[in-house]
Amino acid sequence: MIPVVMPTYARIDVVFERGEGAYLWDTTGRRFLDFTSGIAVNALGHAHPYLVQKLTEQAHKLWHTSNLFRVAGQESLAKRLTELTFADTVFFTNSGVEAWECAVKVVRKYQHDTGHPEKTRFIVAGGAFHGRSTTAIAAAKSEKMVGGFGPLLDAFDQVAFDNLNELRAAITPQTAAIMVEPILGEGGIRPASVEYLRALRETADEFGLLLVFDEIQSGVGRTGRLFAHEWAGITPDVMPIAKGIGGGFPVGACLATEKAAVGMVPGTHGSTFGGNPLAMAVGNAVLDVVTAPGFLEQVQATGAKLEAALKGLVERHPGVLAEARGKGLMLGLKCVTPNAELVTRLRDNGLLVVAAADNVIRVLPPLTIGDAEIAEAVSIIDKTCREVLA
Repeated sequence: MIPVVMPTYARIDVVFERGEGAYLWDTTGRRFLDFTSGIAVNALGHAHPYLVQKLTEQAHKLWHTSNLFRVAGQESLAKRLTELTFADTVFFTNSGVEAWECAVKVVRKYQHDTGHPEKTRFIVAGGAFHGRSTTAIAAAKSEKMVGGFGPLLDAFDQVAFDNLNELRAAITPQTAAIMVEPILGEGGIRPASVEYLRALRETADEFGLLLVFDEIQSGVGRTGRLFAHEWAGITPDVMPIAKGIGGGFPVGACLATEKAAVGMVPGTHGSTFGGNPLAMAVGNAVLDVVTAPGFLEQVQATGAKLEAALKGLVERHPGVLAEARGKGLMLGLKCVTPNAELVTRLRDNGLLVVAAADNVIRVLPPLTIGDAEIAEAVSIIDKTCREVLA
């Protein structure tokens, strides 16, 4: 008999009932150190007092009106995001894949409305993950995601990640945009080189393409900058974001320049729930915290400490761990032994992490962790590695 909750997840048999900061407690009362953060979503940890306050205040006033009317929180958050980034305009969604789908539409409408209706194809990177919609899985081309769901949209030309020669060779008269994650998340925490990201900007300009950076997982302070592409000193034309901007509340957004969004006029796109007052109250609260003086600098410092500690573990346990990589607090450990086994063993020892491709475990703690949480996590990983080899 099929479960009442559709069985599309291989769920772990743990039920959490409360959280505080970097910790979760299950229904048996056991405490876990959470270095998964809801897959890079709970940027400020669990039950952050300021987020709780702002959400509660809004919940007592207004939940939903639809986008038939102006929403003050959208206007506030959009203004702040445009002032902080390359963008001139923002469309709010409920999730990352919705923001990514919006980016696809922005690109195609731009090319159509500027006299290039033939430009409908996208160059994407192998190993990327943009979501689970039929369009997004067509871009990823992963058999585990696309099997049984065809025929899929034939609009994506996939090239090797961080390989400029292959990307340039794939450009045709039908190419509309380049769409890349600055750091592969699901693809194994693989940062693109700064030189590659800069060359993408130059290439897009050279061929009249739009540049789209998917910062759904890498954005909102995760790498120690507000957005990961900032490390390269360049900007995209369009950028879908989500995860961290809601701090656990479903919020996504598609940011774009005025040039790129020229075709996005009334009737071209919409969302019933996107940008509702509750979501905007939380998004504004997250931005309050993340943009406070010293916050991102602290993420950089904390990330450097954690990365150094993870590299130390790799040196101590070469039979279990092969490499530590990433940026800021978007880190990964490439494993020698199966990553799924290590994820399970770490959870048994009280540390929550999440697997990724390339036999990697992702280490994605809240951006608010300190030395004590780092020490505890390192101790658990060290203990677990010794158990694996015992």
